[in-house]
Formats: sequence, structure tokens, C-alpha cells
Amino acid sequence: MTQDQLKALVGRAALDYVGHGHIIGVGTGSTVNCFIDALAEQRERIVGAVSSSEATTQRLRAHGIRVFDANEVEELAVYIDGADEIDPRGYMIKGGGAALTREKIVAAQARRFVCIADQSKWVPVLGRFPLPVEVIPMAAQRIIRQFAALGGTARLRLRDGAPLVTDNGQHILDVTGLQITDPPAFESMVNDWPGVVTVGVFAHQRAHVCLLGTPEGVRTVTFDGAAG
Repeated sequence: MTQDQLKALVGRAALDYVGHGHIIGVGTGSTVNCFIDALAEQRERIVGAVSSSEATTQRLRAHGIRVFDANEVEELAVYIDGADEIDPRGYMIKGGGAALTREKIVAAQARRFVCIADQSKWVPVLGRFPLPVEVIPMAAQRIIRQFAALGGTARLRLRDGAPLVTDNGQHILDVTGLQITDPPAFESMVNDWPGVVTVGVFAHQRAHVCLLGTPEGVRTVTFDGAAG
């Protein structure tokens, strides 16, 4: 099976976690787009969704799915999103699509995080994928130096030769050269650096379930100690 076929497989499998009459959280990215397209065939089963990006909002609305502001909803039953990496404890790196801040906000609002990914995203230790960090532009160079002190190389993400600007009006640093063996501690440390909006380690908002696309079908991984 191709990677696109694996993404479509897990996108459809995630429908099993969507309850009737619920408002759900929806993430961002190519795998999530497969989920949205599958959900559109059964859109009457949900009241609507809280979206993690402008791109996702546009896709949901194009399918006739109502999009709520996060402040209109007290709690979400489930959050469906992909990952750039996920480890055997349910910790993830996210933010390849530059939506990490809103993704983390919506994830924190949900009782259950269902990660949908193809098997290439499964890693023993986080850090192979460049770690996205959303930063306030005036702090970027200092934060680059702080990552260098940890042995990492941080580069400003560009689009068409200019700094990429997120939905929140900020910039993204992509950090290579790290092995993140203690994701909760690392997330807390970097989040405390002045100028960091969000680090793309999802440890405090880790996955409860991962639907992993493999050539043999969807492998369901439930993480020990995860609530929901």
C-alpha cells in the first residue's frame, strides 16, 4: 500500500471514535484531510467541530460541517489529529503543518486524543523529525542560541524565501540534532523560555490511542495510563 492509501485507511478508521451528537476536535494535515473527507459522508452524526487551523476550517466548511470557536465549547469528546512522530508511550512531535499551537489548545480541550498516522511516523525516541517551535519573532535568535547550547540546530522556517507566518502571526523554528528521551520534562523546559509560544512536543497532551496504518491494516495502540 502507498503512504496515501495508509493515510486514507486510518482516516476512515477514526470514524469509530466519533460519537453521535458530539462536537469533536479536528487537527491539521494530510492524514487529517483523509479523516475529514470520510467524516463528510456521515456529517449528520456530529453537531460540528472545533478546528486547529484556518486550512482545516475551510475544508470542514466546504463539506458542510459546522465549525465552532473553541470558546463556544466547554469540552470535546475526542480530538482527531496526526503526528510527525509518535513513540511507544504516546508522546508526539507535531507542527510540520505549522498549526502546533492551535492543535495543542484543541487537544487540551478534549477528553481523548486519537492519533492517526502511517507506520513511518512510529519511532523509538522522538527527534528524528525536525522539532517545530512557534516563537515570537523578536526572540528567535536567542532561542536559536538556547537550542545550540543543548546540541540542537534551529533554523527559521521559510516559505517562498520569507519567514513563514503562522495563523497566530508568529514564526516557526525547526530544530534538528536532538534526542528527546524525556518528552514531558523537555516540553516543560522549552515552554518556559521567554518568546516560545508553543513547542511541538506533545507530552502533556499525549495520545490516548494511535491508529497506525500498516500494510497489514490498521494497528490500534492504546497507551498505558492514558485517560479516556
